Amino acid sequence: MNPRVTSPVPVASRVTRMSYAIRHVVEEARKAEAAGVRVRYLNIGDPVAFGFETPPHMIEAVERAMRDGVNGYVASAGIEPARAAVAAEHTRRGQPIRPDRVFITAGTSEAIDLTLTALLDRGDEALVPVPTYPLYTAVLAKIDAVGKGYRTDPDRGWLPDLDLLRRQIGPRTRVLVVIDPNNPTGAVYPDAVRRELLAIADQHGLAVVADEVYADVAYDGPLAPIGSLDPEAPVLSFSSLSKAYLAPGWRTGWIAVGSSDRLNEVATAINRLAEGRLCSTAPMQCGLVAALTGDRSHQDRFRSALVERARLTTERLNAMAGMSCVLPKAAFYAMPRLALPPGKTDVDYVLGLLRATGILCVYGSGFNMPPEAGAFRVVFLASPADLADIYDSMAAFTRSFLAT
Repeated sequence: MNPRVTSPVPVASRVTRMSYAIRHVVEEARKAEAAGVRVRYLNIGDPVAFGFETPPHMIEAVERAMRDGVNGYVASAGIEPARAAVAAEHTRRGQPIRPDRVFITAGTSEAIDLTLTALLDRGDEALVPVPTYPLYTAVLAKIDAVGKGYRTDPDRGWLPDLDLLRRQIGPRTRVLVVIDPNNPTGAVYPDAVRRELLAIADQHGLAVVADEVYADVAYDGPLAPIGSLDPEAPVLSFSSLSKAYLAPGWRTGWIAVGSSDRLNEVATAINRLAEGRLCSTAPMQCGLVAALTGDRSHQDRFRSALVERARLTTERLNAMAGMSCVLPKAAFYAMPRLALPPGKTDVDYVLGLLRATGILCVYGSGFNMPPEAGAFRVVFLASPADLADIYDSMAAFTRSFLAT
């Protein structure tokens, strides 16, 4: 009888390079709960978890689809009405796109994965903003590509430092990621900055990956896609039903590939990758059609609620000792910075805050910020009354943290 092998089964080395702090920090929250601490979750941007409701006409469309038998596989790129609705939405906003350039995905997360996989070989580089949404760097690690950070400046409203961005471009740079409106900072880029980003990409032959999930929750009203500034630019735009349409659990998003002929092979590659995973959820695609062609009055109410919470958050955070916070202009995130005591990091502050008060935020180093910068992300979807109580506790903890 041959001896049994008892050594652990090895895992791929790429897994050790992947990290997603927004979820990872929940492990620490579970430990706090096990110790009897009541945790208040300000780590993940799920409006439904805070009482915001998915519009009824979207739910009715999904229910109808299920009853009508839309429960099997559908085309890998998505059902035609959904692709047409996304194309019409982009065209209406100034970026003409054909339905055959639209791919329906399992949320923007899958859109990021499919697109970066289609664009980058091992060792190729993508420019990502710092701070950045951590899924970009996680996917880049998975496909053995390289993420090069370009700084955004909190002293200028978290706008990109364009001179530093230019200096980051090298011979292996292939992609420029633009997250606007921005997660995690809530920044909105003026058109002059957006045009300059397109010009830099054009000068260096880069594809522009435009994460525009929060375009409909900009406080001054919906933003036009960056591709509307130059319909011939090689822009691939992402969005989803998760945020502005209050349906994150439906995992329904899309990639809109710009009309430039330079993206023809990219569209073909994305389609090939999409075929490999069969399709995204079919009934929810019918909800996407209802979302983009139906009533959007909930967005006005949602934006008003966010404006109130953003002002409260910024005022209360800036009133805390050692804290500074830029007023967000979109979405439901703020990224304050704390002047840390010597030897302390953002992780020390965030985990200390969790263990002492039950308030769960995400440390800025999870978004590629330097740990010593003292940055962390707050989700301000809770009610104003709850936020006021949370910020009272945060202020008391911060005073004691700075005194140590």
